[in-house]
Order: sequence, then C-alpha cells, then structure tokens
Amino acid sequence: MYSVKIEGNFSSAHNLRGYKGKCEDLHGHNWRVEVAAKKSELDKIGMVLDFKYLKIKLNEIMEKLDHKYLNAIPYFKKANPTSENIAEYIYNQLKPKIPALKSVTVWENTASSATYEE
Repeated sequence: MYSVKIEGNFSSAHNLRGYKGKCEDLHGHNWRVEVAAKKSELDKIGMVLDFKYLKIKLNEIMEKLDHKYLNAIPYFKKANPTSENIAEYIYNQLKPKIPALKSVTVWENTASSATYEE
C-alpha cells in the first residue's frame, strides 16, 4: 500500500456549544490540516496522486473556512465546530474529488489533533 500526505493551514474563530469551559467563549485557532491518500497501485508515472492536485483541492475547501466564524457556516450551525467535526467536514468535501482519500487530521494547536477516516 502506498500513501501520500500534504498539509495546509487556515485561521478561523469558533465557540463550542454545550461545552463548559473556556472553549464555550469565542476564540480562534491557526488550524493545520493534514490530508492523506492511499492506493495499492501507483499510476502510470509512479504516483499515488499528484501533490499539486491534492493541495489545490484542499485549498479550495480551506478558502471557505479561512478567516471565518465557523459557527456561521451552515454545516456548523447543526454540527458543533469541534476539531473532530471540522476534520469530518473537510473529509466529506474532499472525498468526491479524491477517491483515494484516506484521512483528514485537523490540528488546533501543536499538541492537539483530531482525525476523521471512513
């Protein structure tokens, strides 16, 4: 099995509904997003997937999140904008464009992350 990973970054604000603590208040993060794709066979030129294509598709999604209040985005009006739900949101946006998608990991700081994979 072969796999590739890329990373991207975006900044946004959110607050967690139903959370008792500091995170229930409005605050922001400089999010780091890691996207992994995997395949059992390489394409005709020896790649799982072109890094450039993967980065373009991730950037299209992050552009919708960058410098936004996540709670105001329709998806997050129902789903609490936790790291877990942000990872799932990005995964679900990428999967139709990247069938080889394995996982999306979202880091809210250097020590805390959440991963979504099917």
